[in-house]
Amino acid sequence: MNLWSGRFSEEMNPDAFNLNASIEIDKRLATHDVKGSIAWAKSLKDAGVLTTEEVDVITEALVKIQREFSGDTFTFSESDEDIHTAVERRLNELIGPLGGKIHTGRSRNDQVVTDFRLWFLENLPVFVGSIEEFQKTLIQRAQSDKGILLPGYTHFQPAQPILLSHWWLSHFWPLQRDHDRIRELLKRVSILPLGSGALAGTAYPIDRNQLAKNLGFTKPSPNSLDAVADRDFVLEFSFISALIGTHVSKLCEAIILFSNPSFGFFGLSDAYSTGSSLMPQKKNPDLFEIMRSKSGTLIGELVSLLCVMKGLPSIYDKDLQEDKVHTFTSYDILTTILPILSQAILKLSVNQEKMAEAIQPSLMATDIADYLVQKGIPFREAHHITGQLILYAEKNKIRMDLIKIEKLKQFHPLINNDFYQCLDANLSVARRKVIGGTAPDAVNAQIDQALSIVSLSTFLST
Repeated sequence: MNLWSGRFSEEMNPDAFNLNASIEIDKRLATHDVKGSIAWAKSLKDAGVLTTEEVDVITEALVKIQREFSGDTFTFSESDEDIHTAVERRLNELIGPLGGKIHTGRSRNDQVVTDFRLWFLENLPVFVGSIEEFQKTLIQRAQSDKGILLPGYTHFQPAQPILLSHWWLSHFWPLQRDHDRIRELLKRVSILPLGSGALAGTAYPIDRNQLAKNLGFTKPSPNSLDAVADRDFVLEFSFISALIGTHVSKLCEAIILFSNPSFGFFGLSDAYSTGSSLMPQKKNPDLFEIMRSKSGTLIGELVSLLCVMKGLPSIYDKDLQEDKVHTFTSYDILTTILPILSQAILKLSVNQEKMAEAIQPSLMATDIADYLVQKGIPFREAHHITGQLILYAEKNKIRMDLIKIEKLKQFHPLINNDFYQCLDANLSVARRKVIGGTAPDAVNAQIDQALSIVSLSTFLST
């Protein structure tokens, strides 16, 4: 029997019932629904609504139901509209009419959002764990690839030499910002809606502060209308997931390009690649391409949720049933893909020779300008002189390091034989030793900083 069928004179159309039902999605909230019901029963006792004996019987039955869910022995019925209906039906099967008392003063409106918040409190640490493991992979690559030079790009045009370790870490820090966002989100998730009723608050003297404490929340919600309608925490999670997807997609895009033979910087592991059904020579970076596409799915989940929320009044509406579909999709994508990508990245081989070949003397153009500045020439003039040198080398198809000193002096008389040191890529990298720079010492300090962050991992304690 439906929990709401008393005022109806006929059964709900079966197709309409199936459309309205959410049980297949709600099943992931099963243990949280039972947890919330056990805590609610205790609060009803403290409020004088249930006797101690009644609460003991209800709690014992709910614990049995919890074991059935944990052991995958719970039998769902076709009449179970949602997880709340399923739990209450089974409770009534076990203890009879007494089971009907559990819903006193409670609505599915505050019940479902409580279940959902409990799911977040349990699963956000798992989610963060996937991110941290991926971050550790990037640190591991930065450690193992120390000293290797990589051409850096802006506008995807050759720019300046950098350390490969520095490049790996450039993908660590965006994920750390994502980590911090989730930590902030946890504070906003930890607000108890239970006790808000359908929209106006419960009429029973429930101690919501104690109820929040019993369920592991920080505090109760301050407004019952807002409590049942609030899905900001869902939107925040979806945004963070989309941002993580974007950050990881950027890394995957670069790996796809750098593993192309035209670059040849990375070699794909056979264990994490696919081939072609037609072309025998192919080794394809499918896993990285899948993540690149899944980032679009993650963005789509966020946009879908925003579209659901944008037109709703400040109370509960059935539209909110969609919140879990999009959340679980985002969660599953990232917790499934990130561990696989971590292993694929660890298995990448590095072709130092190819990287070195790509670092042409023209990439040290900024170093030439700096050299001229050290001779006392204003930077803007030094920039112009360097540009003229680059233009001459390109027109004459000659490398900068092969231009004779006599010719160089024609561009400016202060240029001497020490000019050629400007074209040393290792020296170029070493000069950039400021905090956050690509010099070896600066990168080592960055690795130490990253290691201290992941080893502290303060998420669970804050």
